[in-house]
Amino acid sequence: MNPEPSETKRYPTDLPSLAAALVRLESENPPGNESACAEYVHDWFTHHGIESTLVDEPDPDRKQVGARIGSGRPTVVLNGHLDVVPAGDPDEWTYPPYGGVIEDGRLYGRGSVDMKTAIAIAMLTALNLRSAIENGSLDGSIVVHAAMGEETADPGTKSLLDAGFDGDIGVVLEPTQCRVATSEKGMAWYEISWPGEPAHASDPDRGTNPIDHVRPVLARLNDYDASLRERRDSLCGQAYATVTQISAGEGSNKAVLADRTAVTLDRRILPDETIDAVDDEIEQVVSELNRDHGIEATWDRAETYSSAEIPIDHPLAEIFREHSTAVTDAAPDPWGIRASTDVREFINHADIPAITWGPGSLAQAHTVDEYVDLDEARDGLEILERAARTILSMDTSEFD
Repeated sequence: MNPEPSETKRYPTDLPSLAAALVRLESENPPGNESACAEYVHDWFTHHGIESTLVDEPDPDRKQVGARIGSGRPTVVLNGHLDVVPAGDPDEWTYPPYGGVIEDGRLYGRGSVDMKTAIAIAMLTALNLRSAIENGSLDGSIVVHAAMGEETADPGTKSLLDAGFDGDIGVVLEPTQCRVATSEKGMAWYEISWPGEPAHASDPDRGTNPIDHVRPVLARLNDYDASLRERRDSLCGQAYATVTQISAGEGSNKAVLADRTAVTLDRRILPDETIDAVDDEIEQVVSELNRDHGIEATWDRAETYSSAEIPIDHPLAEIFREHSTAVTDAAPDPWGIRASTDVREFINHADIPAITWGPGSLAQAHTVDEYVDLDEARDGLEILERAARTILSMDTSEFD
């Protein structure tokens, strides 16, 4: 029999061990396996004497965690998500995707950079500053999120904020190589579909093949994308509309014309664009296709991430730029992230100023043999602690 691990090993306080422990807890989404990892985070906080709550909303089968130290202001919210994208075929990996292998200064595994290591630095920052908060050396408080569902736009972070795990400012700990992002693109997935009339392929003229319309649909969407690329945000770059999926006849006999064809359009949304305005553009595109080609297409918007931004000179951003450049060679110039993160829930839903910032490279996210450089992670922990100390020593009015 193997002996039970000691409490120190089960609930480590060194960054590599804690990050590796989180990586070893598979939390793929889909289908949404966050609960085991959430329970570990909750147990870790409880073991170290930090108030922590397992939150059942919005889905009791997909738990998440809100933790808090202190009750004063300002309150900084450190946000990370528990879910990871599926690892795929483990045989394609050099290291087991959920092995949490540490080798040559890197932690390997699905979620190592996106974003279990960032959750670990949030947990350790809360622990390391607890004494100063509790003895009054620091006036403010820290809230930590370990949220569900970020990868598929589920309202994990939103529900944590609504449950009272909110604050004056927020830091969404996505991997940015410790560069400060004050804005981000949004994203919406549109499914544009149109009907056919099934018939046996031996006598196709008796039916209507919806696949015949794919070419004009793609041509019109390519024109739409070309027009969008002329729109540019100084921090986030260009807008895009990219066809990412085409489907027809799934589950049907291959000798039968499909009853429906659909394309999925990934629309990247700039900070000065609204979802309603983008909906209107898609409606116009589909209406033109129906008018010009007799397609009878309809559209539906699925997952949606709104764009978000705060002023580039907001004190929160300035504090993180100052400490990031003091510890690393992170670029200090204003910047926006092209991906979509839960920062939108802070800014748009809860009206809380927030940035996207964290250690590690976004280029490693969702890849085979995903890894995080542990020296970069340690730098991230140092920066986060330094920035939190600065913030918790400030007057709340400075963040208004």
